[in-house]
Amino acid sequence: QVQLVESGGGSVQDGDSLRLSCAGSGGDFRSLCMAWFRQAPGKEREFVAAISFNPIYKLYDDSVRGRFTISRERGASTMYLNMNNLKPEDAGVYYCAVGPHAHDEAWSYEYWGQGTQVSVSS
Repeated sequence: QVQLVESGGGSVQDGDSLRLSCAGSGGDFRSLCMAWFRQAPGKEREFVAAISFNPIYKLYDDSVRGRFTISRERGASTMYLNMNNLKPEDAGVYYCAVGPHAHDEAWSYEYWGQGTQVSVSS
């Protein structure tokens, strides 16, 4: 059974940076793609970024492109999200997910972590 544990969330100021980590276990991550989603209070879960099992293909939501960087080593079970120039609208619970394809649809990801909270004050 695949398990995912996120860490690195916290409370920061507008313009600050954070680095989130997702540690996976229990599966063959050499063939799994990984992604970050987030959910703000009262809103639906939304896509942030995804990365293929060979970390060549990366996909970003327009709202974070140029500010966030997703990374992992080839086939590794640990993934990162470097978030720079954070804005109040970036706040929410950030979830790690894994699945067979790297794209922006939540339904295709089979396993999810419990999330880590990110708060950004102006």
